[in-house]
Amino acid sequence: MTISAVLTFLGGIGLFLLGMKLMTEGLTTAAGNTLRTILSAATQSRLRAVISGMAITALVQSSGAVIFTTVGFVNASLLSLGQAVGIIYGSNVGTTVTSWIVALLGFNLDLQALAMPMIGLGMTMSVVLGDRRWGALGRALAGFGLFFLGIDVLRDTFEGLGDAINLAQWADRGIPGLLLFLFIGSVLTILMQSSSASLAVTLTAAAGGLIPLTAAAAMVIGANVGSTTTGLFAVFGATASAKRAATAHVIFNVVTGTVSFILMPVLLWGVAALVALFPGQSSIATSLAIFHTLVNLIGILVMWPLTGVLVRFLEQRFTSLEEDVARPRYLDRNIQQTPSLAFDALAQELHRMNGMANHLAREAISAEDPHNPNIETAHRVLENLSYAISEFASGIPRQGLNNEQLSALPDAQRVAQYLVNLAEHAQEMVVAHPLLDLAQDMLNQSHNQLRAHAVALLELARVDQPSWRLDALNEARAVFESEYQALKASLLHAGTAGELDPRRMIHSLERLSDLHRVIDQATKAAVYLDRYIRQTRVILSPPPEISAAEPEAGLAPEPAHSPGLSVEEDSHAPS
Repeated sequence: MTISAVLTFLGGIGLFLLGMKLMTEGLTTAAGNTLRTILSAATQSRLRAVISGMAITALVQSSGAVIFTTVGFVNASLLSLGQAVGIIYGSNVGTTVTSWIVALLGFNLDLQALAMPMIGLGMTMSVVLGDRRWGALGRALAGFGLFFLGIDVLRDTFEGLGDAINLAQWADRGIPGLLLFLFIGSVLTILMQSSSASLAVTLTAAAGGLIPLTAAAAMVIGANVGSTTTGLFAVFGATASAKRAATAHVIFNVVTGTVSFILMPVLLWGVAALVALFPGQSSIATSLAIFHTLVNLIGILVMWPLTGVLVRFLEQRFTSLEEDVARPRYLDRNIQQTPSLAFDALAQELHRMNGMANHLAREAISAEDPHNPNIETAHRVLENLSYAISEFASGIPRQGLNNEQLSALPDAQRVAQYLVNLAEHAQEMVVAHPLLDLAQDMLNQSHNQLRAHAVALLELARVDQPSWRLDALNEARAVFESEYQALKASLLHAGTAGELDPRRMIHSLERLSDLHRVIDQATKAAVYLDRYIRQTRVILSPPPEISAAEPEAGLAPEPAHSPGLSVEEDSHAPS
């Protein structure tokens, strides 16, 4: 192969990868909430999860994008790990669509005549219509044109090379030779970070006579195994849920590749029987498309009865992140660039943080020991989570967001800051102003009643409750404010009348002020969390498990919100 041929080959790969990127991004943008709708169907059963995975991958032409999206839904607790595994199964079948496009169109049409109009029309739509849906569809259309142009270049590069380069001799060396081609297929996928590109190279090389069918089949299996590196790269710095889903992808593809390699003679015999149904000049490419489909179907048949075992095995792994409650559980950098998933993740992390702060506030209100270590620890945890939420929210792309979504991002950071403020006031209430006897039964009774009402108000500030109502929270807040002012006046009167030691009075007033600020911050956090949920239209769902460090998080399965109320109706909400 000459240097010119090598450069042409690399150019063909580049065109193919650029086309795939434009197709995936354009179709994903144009689909909008369609992806969410299809994935929502996966919550019904494992079979529907498989069908959803197949449908989405066929739609966006990227199994990697589907895997990342699925991980995002797992992080946001919109999908269980079992449902995500089903989507991963289906995604591997859906990615075979690329093989069929190459096999059925790449060798039977004048690809340049097809590609050029698609590129021209697609880019015209993109320039004229901008970032709107039709503009995104234009970029996808241009991507299809580049995709076909890349195939045409690869086809021309490999045409006739079979006579000049004899690779068949390696395929005739039995299992070692086939393992070599399997390795080549894996390496190509790893280098190009696209199993579709690796398959396109394999199909065009086989159709050009460069490699025989058996060697190409081994490369197809290698491409499947090599695609797991995308999931492995996603594991670094990811949440436990992301690691479990990525590991499930690796296990499925490795098991599928192993079984398929062992059964390769049987599968190729089946391919020979089926290929007669697709006559044409490119029978070897069609054979490989059939083989690719059979490989992934075999993988599902093998793994389907083992899915329950796989899920239970993975749920017992990667627990270190959950044990460290100061580390975000839902904020995965891999989904940060997909706003809908990022908003879901933020909602779940804020919900978790709100539950921890709520529990901290109740513990502080009832604490009699000023040396309670849990208060200081919880404060540090909430600070770390607040930093993580701010960093995550600031990294979400603003392009394409509507006004409500743009307003929701500052609200998310407000909620986090209110909860940190709550923790600071709770810590001050316990450490600097511990509970004292007020020396009068009436004052002690009023103080205890106010503390009890504060705890009840904190319960109303949990937006995950099915009975959550913003007006009920405001009413309880008004009652608390009235009782607070009455007790404050009583303390001042008792202190100035000589009925209460002035130092004790000042100390009690400061503790009372701390309690007031705790309730104020808890109320504001609830109001803005509710508004964030309504603006982004996310649904709070219970996480797969609740850490022992946050036993009172109060995660409920089906929250209800007040769609008709706005934050302006809360007289205590900040401007």
